[in-house]
Amino acid sequence: MELLNSAAFWAALGNIILINIVLSGDNAVVIALAAKSLPPKQKKMAVLYGSAAAIILRIVLTIFALQLLTLPYLKLIGAVALFYIGVQLLAEEDGEEEIEGKSNLWGAIKTILIADLVMSLDNVLGVAAAADGNVVLLIIGLAISVPLIVFGSTLVLKLMEKFPIIITLGAALLGYLAGEMLFSDTAVVPWIEANVPHHEIALFGNSHLSIPGLALAVGVVIVGTYLAKRHSKTAAA
Repeated sequence: MELLNSAAFWAALGNIILINIVLSGDNAVVIALAAKSLPPKQKKMAVLYGSAAAIILRIVLTIFALQLLTLPYLKLIGAVALFYIGVQLLAEEDGEEEIEGKSNLWGAIKTILIADLVMSLDNVLGVAAAADGNVVLLIIGLAISVPLIVFGSTLVLKLMEKFPIIITLGAALLGYLAGEMLFSDTAVVPWIEANVPHHEIALFGNSHLSIPGLALAVGVVIVGTYLAKRHSKTAAA
C-alpha cells in the first residue's frame, strides 16, 4: 500500500504506459498483418492471444534488456528475420494459401511472437529505464497496456479491409526497421562509423530517416510483390 501511495510510483507507471503505447505502434501493425487472412472468429483470437503472448515476452525481454542488447550479431539476425517476415506477409496477400483453421491461427500467433521479439529489442530499453529496476511496476505498466495494443491491432485490421495499401505499407515498415537494426548491431557499429558515417537523413528536430531502412523497405515491397505475383500465376496454372 505504501508503494501505491507514492507519487513517484504513479509517475513511473504513467511513463511506462505512455512509452509502451508510443513504441507499440509497429507491433500493432504486425499483429494486424499476421491475422489479416484468418476467418473473423480466429482473427479476434489471433489478435487477443498474440497481443497477450507478446506482452509476456516483452516483460521477460525488458528484465534482460541491457544484457540482450549487448550481444553481438543479435540485431543482424533480427534484421534478417524482420525482412523475411515482411516479404512473407506481402507475398501471401495474393497467394491466399488455404491452411486449415488451427494451423493458420497458430501460424499467425507464431509470426506475431517472432516479429515482436525482434522489434522489442530496442523498445524495451525505454520501458526498462522508466521502471528503474522495479519488476512489479514494470509488469503492472505492461499489463495495463495490453488492451490498448489489442485495440490498436483491431483498428489497423479494419483499416486494412478498407484500404489494402496499408498491408504494403506495413510490410515496408518491417523492412525499414530491419534496415535500422542492421546498422545498429554492436558487432558492426565501429565499422559503420568508420566507413559509412552518413547513413541517415536529418529531418526536423532530432528526428531522422535511415537510408538502409528505406532501402530494405523498398526491397521488401519489390521481393514480396514479385513472390505474390508468382504465387498467383502458379495457382492459376
